[in-house]
Amino acid sequence: MTLFSSSAFVATDTPARYISRLCKHFAHKIPVSFDEHQGRIEFGAGVATLKAENQGLRLQVESASSEDLQRLEGVVGSHFERFAWQEELTLDWQPI
Repeated sequence: MTLFSSSAFVATDTPARYISRLCKHFAHKIPVSFDEHQGRIEFGAGVATLKAENQGLRLQVESASSEDLQRLEGVVGSHFERFAWQEELTLDWQPI
């Protein structure tokens, strides 16, 4: 099975805060696991992973179809941008 995937990187001094916020938000409805270095959110349409890196946060989404991938980019991106409004951060998804 071919997986479609994309990732986005955002420079921030507080990647652990965003991992925690996103994972806690989605944990009310779907399976989630996380710590201060990484997170995994299991959507019906695919998986999102979050990783703290030296200069910021790496977000990655994977899905079985390009349509679902676009949907995941939109869902994860809109929630991230809502939580990151103070820093005015936005995501630029790139295919992997």
